[in-house]
Amino acid sequence: MEPLNAYFLAIGFIVIVMQQGIHTEECLFEKLEDKDSMFCRGNLKVIYPELGDVGCTYIPKCNLYRKRISKEWISPRVQYQQADGNKKYVLIMVDPDAPSRADPKYRFWRHWTIVDINGGDLKNGNLKGHVLSDYRRPTPPSQSGYHRYQFLLYEQPADQAITLSPEESASTGSWKVEKFVERFQLGTPVASTQFVTKDYRD
Repeated sequence: MEPLNAYFLAIGFIVIVMQQGIHTEECLFEKLEDKDSMFCRGNLKVIYPELGDVGCTYIPKCNLYRKRISKEWISPRVQYQQADGNKKYVLIMVDPDAPSRADPKYRFWRHWTIVDINGGDLKNGNLKGHVLSDYRRPTPPSQSGYHRYQFLLYEQPADQAITLSPEESASTGSWKVEKFVERFQLGTPVASTQFVTKDYRD
């Protein structure tokens, strides 16, 4: 009887090891390369539950991560440890690949816009600024391929009141980010990052 128990224990251990091996292989976090990786600079962190910092990575399909980022999770924590506590910041999240990277006729799709972010809060990943556009989860259309979700962080000019125009507020698609940046003299982003994902059913 004892050899039989030992046999089943050994088989069970092998199955567990195999399952763990498969799980690890499926859950590899692939880093972005080439031009996509060059977009990530300044060590801006975008942190989702379970995934941690997703900056400069593909969201893996395992553990329903693509579905959860599109259907369940609320806005991520965004952290910039180099933030100046005496300054305010502007955070923009956009999808430049709407409706697809091959035909981005609706770029940029606005997913989140926050202004008046205190630098001290930003260092801690606690965004308490004024929300111009509520957070919209990444929901790339089925069969549209991979989409980039970009985060741009700007220093906000002192005493600058930043708002969306009525036209901008009316639609989140085809947003002219460059004109918005120019209108409020935001300059070059102090940091930027992005992650890439696609429809969880694909």
